[in-house]
Amino acid sequence: MGKEKWALISVFNKLGIVGFVNRLVKLGWNILASGGTAKILKDAGIEVKDVADLVGGGAILGHRVVTLSREVHAGLLADRHNAEHMTEMEKLGLPVIDLVCCDFYPLGDAVAKPDATIESVVELTDIGGPTMVRSAAKGGRIVICRFEDREPVLQELEKTGDVSPERRQELRARAEFEIAKYCAVSALYHGGDKFCATFGERFVKIPKGENGPQSPAFFYSTGTNGPLAIERFKVVEGQPLSYNNYTDLIRLLQTLTHIGAVFVKNNWSVPYIAIGVKHGNPCGAAIDFSKPEAAVRKMVTGDRLAIFGGVVIFNFEITEDLARIMVTEGMGPEEVQKFDCIVAPEFGPGVAPLLERKKGKCRLVVNLALRQADALDVSPIVRPGRGGFLVQPNYTYVLDLRDPEMRVENPSILKGVERDLLLAWAICATSNSNTITIVRDGMLLGNGVGQQARVWAAKLAVMRAKDAGHEDKLGAAVACSDSFFPDNDAVAILIGAGISTILTTSGSINDENVVRLCKERDDIHLYMLPDRKARGFAFHG
Repeated sequence: MGKEKWALISVFNKLGIVGFVNRLVKLGWNILASGGTAKILKDAGIEVKDVADLVGGGAILGHRVVTLSREVHAGLLADRHNAEHMTEMEKLGLPVIDLVCCDFYPLGDAVAKPDATIESVVELTDIGGPTMVRSAAKGGRIVICRFEDREPVLQELEKTGDVSPERRQELRARAEFEIAKYCAVSALYHGGDKFCATFGERFVKIPKGENGPQSPAFFYSTGTNGPLAIERFKVVEGQPLSYNNYTDLIRLLQTLTHIGAVFVKNNWSVPYIAIGVKHGNPCGAAIDFSKPEAAVRKMVTGDRLAIFGGVVIFNFEITEDLARIMVTEGMGPEEVQKFDCIVAPEFGPGVAPLLERKKGKCRLVVNLALRQADALDVSPIVRPGRGGFLVQPNYTYVLDLRDPEMRVENPSILKGVERDLLLAWAICATSNSNTITIVRDGMLLGNGVGQQARVWAAKLAVMRAKDAGHEDKLGAAVACSDSFFPDNDAVAILIGAGISTILTTSGSINDENVVRLCKERDDIHLYMLPDRKARGFAFHG
């Protein structure tokens, strides 16, 4: 039996298993299987040796113990290059098992059930499968524990009669990784919040990190397969994404989806959205409900200096006409605007030549799912720290202007104020705190981000709006603060600049000073929600 090729098949998901095993049999493999897998293969006319016959008895303890036997694990761990091992296997009459195809009970599904109990989770916790797969990995066997690995292995076996050492090592690593994830599901369920585990699979290796000495860098996928997951974005023109491109894309998705979500929450449709960022913070952002070109024009002219070489995102197709607006709007006759990365659902013909830069430095990135721009990221936020890491829920709060806790002083009846409040909130809540954001007519005028004092954030937002040429638009603009005003100094700066509507939170001992200042003017409209509910700090520190 030592010279024969034996494969052990034990799968929970029976999809495609008959076809897989038939191809093994045609290649001269003998088949071991047990329980339901053996029955399905026998019913399909495949000759199968039942594991029960190998170990001298059927499943015991209500099918809890089947493959957990020394005979099976000897077949997986015996070293074909060790003469003593081979002699002992011959004496025992046991086959050397060279291939294992085994998946696990769906423990994740059991844990995710609303009515999950310790008993129901334990009942669906696989022991035999992971143990068998780990023995196969240690023994250097061809070990398949994912459906998608079956076809590549079969093709290699059909072509060469074996798998390469590289493939064998890759399968070994995969087996250990899948077992580690599986065991973590159980530990996290039984341990509650005592333990934390995050698993990622390399999606891309990035030659250079944020700075040259921080190289190389990697993006690891957690395998959520969500439509807006980073691995779903594809570069169709230009160089691969840099580390900084990835960080900007992650931030852009937060702002884009918060804009979409806040309009849906407040009974609007999702508008055409255009956002540009530098160092993760919006320096150009605009919406329009009728014309995508209007959103593009307002976005690129929000801050022409800051957006140069930035990363931009849209929830609509970029056509040749829109690309021309992007590079020429607000520029001199011999000037064109340059971008580092442009992200959209798709790009039309003739776009790439208009946007290209030397050496492929303008990347065009597509993902059709951007058309549905209101799906917030719900995965936990993990932040590393020396000796550990912080974990918190993602930014999933969405402002509702009709919240019963909303306090409104001088209710606004200005045209477009609700639209502008919603846009300002979404930008403010996804920019580095402390932030003051100024918006008018669906366009970001100034974003004062990352300040240690709120009054500085107000000064910066006003200054940036003026420097970008929007001083004449500040009258009747709206401003959003991502937390309460410690006193009324920052509010005075905003009012002095001509801003007529302010959205903030309450929670300061000086809230009434802020209210009093706004009430002194009939044309100043103040919206306040409790800080415990609506504080919008993001990317703090």
